[in-house]
Amino acid sequence: MSTETSHPRSVLDVDSLVVRYPGSPPVIAVDGVSLSIAAGETVALVGESGCGKSSLARAVVGIEKRASGTVTVDGRDVTPLGLRRRSPELTGVQMVFQDPATSLNPRRSIGAQIADGVELSTRRGEKTGTPGEWLARVGLDREWVGRYPHQLSGGQKQRVAIARALAAGPRLLVADEPISALDASTQTTVAALMRSLTTAVGAGLLFISHDLAVVRRIADRTLVMYAGRVVESGPTEALWQNPQHPYTRSLLAAIPAPDGAGRIPVAPTDAERATWLDAPVATTTQS
Repeated sequence: MSTETSHPRSVLDVDSLVVRYPGSPPVIAVDGVSLSIAAGETVALVGESGCGKSSLARAVVGIEKRASGTVTVDGRDVTPLGLRRRSPELTGVQMVFQDPATSLNPRRSIGAQIADGVELSTRRGEKTGTPGEWLARVGLDREWVGRYPHQLSGGQKQRVAIARALAAGPRLLVADEPISALDASTQTTVAALMRSLTTAVGAGLLFISHDLAVVRRIADRTLVMYAGRVVESGPTEALWQNPQHPYTRSLLAAIPAPDGAGRIPVAPTDAERATWLDAPVATTTQS
């Protein structure tokens, strides 16, 4: 996105979040991360594999236990998921996972699974639409409500997963690498669809991806994560045009240039990587 959009009301507030896994020594996957997302805003979280992106996403929705820090949606604390049914207010936090083949139930029709989302919104006194209407909104045939996941392509399954999440009338949608399992021809389309539908229902979107080209197209703001910490943040286009942190510059330099020369970007050295956590956290501003 070329400009930063004004978003007055915060939907998600994360303050000093720490996620720690047992070990000798313990592994700190998320190390004191703070962020906020406003209604109608798309915020991207980028970084290399293993930097803590998915751990942060799972902690935000309550799948992963927090070691410390707070996560609130519309001012309500997001409690860890357990065996008991979550309170109606917190069903407004929904997630789209990386692989739709594993997040959809193969034994239930896609219409029945989208109806689960509709039921959640109904319990909160809202009415978001029928399963057929949601299929149409994500670009599928509304008559497919009786089909099963194995009858769909990967991109179609992910559209169903998006429809199911948005049918719940979310205040916050967390998308953890939602396009990485899709072919290149559908990645941008599905990402743009997710952004437009989330904005239309007034929800905030936390979009986690390693595809920087897609992030540049859909995100209002971008946060760059390295070794469990957010090392740079700012309006997406400003961050692309004028990256401040050396890790951000290294990420952007790794994008191959479409010049036909076939040059492979030079990987950073171990010595360069060792300096990244010592560099100050950067906040990029719109020029």
